[in-house]
Amino acid sequence: MRSAGPGLYVHIPFCSKKCLYCGSVSFSGRQAEAGRYLRALEREASCRPAFKPATLYVGGGTPSELSCEQMGSLLASLSERFGSLEALREATLEGNPESLDAPKLDVLRRAGVRRLSIGLQTTEDRLLKAIGRRHSFADFERVYQEARGRSFSLSVDLMLGLPGQSLSGALASLKAVLRLDPGHLSLYCLHVEEGTPFAAEGLAVDEDLSREMLEASIELLAKAGYRHYEISNFAKPGRESLHNLNYWENGPYLGLGCAAAGCLGGVRYRNEGELHAYCAKIERGESAAVSSEALAGKEKTGEDLMLGLRLIEGIRLTRPMRRYFASELESLRRRGLIELERSPKTGLPLRARLSRRGLFFANEVFREFVPPYMESSHMRPKHQALPKGTQCGAAAAAPEACT
Repeated sequence: MRSAGPGLYVHIPFCSKKCLYCGSVSFSGRQAEAGRYLRALEREASCRPAFKPATLYVGGGTPSELSCEQMGSLLASLSERFGSLEALREATLEGNPESLDAPKLDVLRRAGVRRLSIGLQTTEDRLLKAIGRRHSFADFERVYQEARGRSFSLSVDLMLGLPGQSLSGALASLKAVLRLDPGHLSLYCLHVEEGTPFAAEGLAVDEDLSREMLEASIELLAKAGYRHYEISNFAKPGRESLHNLNYWENGPYLGLGCAAAGCLGGVRYRNEGELHAYCAKIERGESAAVSSEALAGKEKTGEDLMLGLRLIEGIRLTRPMRRYFASELESLRRRGLIELERSPKTGLPLRARLSRRGLFFANEVFREFVPPYMESSHMRPKHQALPKGTQCGAAAAAPEACT
């Protein structure tokens, strides 16, 4: 399984209301600043060197909060700068049911966007209200059918482990979505992130129940013909997210917008994360990037391993991976967190993948491949933080953010 090639990510940080679990960079009640922000986005894009993407992902925040005019203007400017969106192998926009409608769907189709990622989270209206969502399941069904009628490729987000959610309720939500037959599903267990309202409330997630929900969901999705291809992602054959595969294969991508990240020429960077500061930097003709680093040696190899292990098929082990992380790989195998495929002739490990148990303890696995490196895994700090964007396992979100 291979990605389509280089990706273009565009961050739209506006939301009508911040969900109680959301730790992504997004701002509610500031849509009046969208015009200024889109002008800054266009200017940032014009200052970037020549770049030919194979995929586009417009994430957030909630990109569907843009008006028809704003959405059309944004996509037209991207097409002018990076080439026809219709010619891309994949062009995706995230949206929520309360802000997607027929006119916006028509704008997307005309601009060349053919794939939608719709944030549903649950079919239970009481739970939607409890987590701060502004839509109902009926709203979702309306938008879903309107999008399907326009031949969009559809992906749906669901969450597990929500406060007040039962095992039977979680499976009922999944079954209701499966009856709609989307090509792609993302399934996330609730993770309480610092700085969110749920964290302020001291909400505790029932990890055992979340795991039970996820295990049952994996079985149900397999029976329905969905391939589990990444920790949190499932697809019908040929419907995998090409854009996200490029992330997990550590390919190049250009990130535009407030808080967007990118990786070009082996250099990773992250843009200014405050809305006004981002716009001001661009308006002054400055770079929006506030940090950058070029990984090499053991750090680069560890990142390749960490990202590749997100894929259910795992990763082919290179000589540097075996040289730098032989003891860590063997330790993880003994602990039942990964499986190693070995050469029948030499006994050398050729491929590594998460075990079924490892799916639920992926953070524990990934910590082995990020600094500071220890001589043995039992010496590693118990609560060592992972780099931003690598929260994984059952609580993982797709790299691009959430809706």
